[in-house]
Amino acid sequence: MKWVQLSTVAQRLHGFALISISAACTVNLNSVLWILRMATVPGQLIWEIVKKNNSFLIKEFGNGTASVKFSKEPNNLYNLHSYKYSGLANKKTVTIQAGKDQSVLLATTKTKKQNKPSALLHKSFMKKEFHQMAKAVSNQVGRNYYRPDLKKAALARLSAVNRGLKVAKSGVKKRNRQRV
Repeated sequence: MKWVQLSTVAQRLHGFALISISAACTVNLNSVLWILRMATVPGQLIWEIVKKNNSFLIKEFGNGTASVKFSKEPNNLYNLHSYKYSGLANKKTVTIQAGKDQSVLLATTKTKKQNKPSALLHKSFMKKEFHQMAKAVSNQVGRNYYRPDLKKAALARLSAVNRGLKVAKSGVKKRNRQRV
């Protein structure tokens, strides 16, 4: 859990009033995010609050002194820490995961159900050939004008999940040892 000063949160809100508590107290960042999400605050404002530190952020060192930022948040297709792929800041998100019994789960968020977490995702399980699943994903993400900018990322994630399912289905090959 991340604890931050309320004054830090207030500075990032750029004039939005949250709670009238003294600036010296600390609050849980996740509870502030939950309040902001429930109040239908713009996604750009949520991103300004969570972009520097949150519980999903992973900082790794890249080439030289440059650091690479990854994110473990749900609904993030590339697991990159950026506004475009963020599952926290965007209202329309896409998730592709491995399901049960060699199926693939495609889940999209419903924009009208932001205040009801249990009804937030529209889930569909796919048990088809890869090219049929790829066509379904591209239709759902790109052609329906849901998030056409995430079409390439969704197809890449589908390819990786499908490749993982093939390995799990075939299992580890055992060597045939003959007695001498």
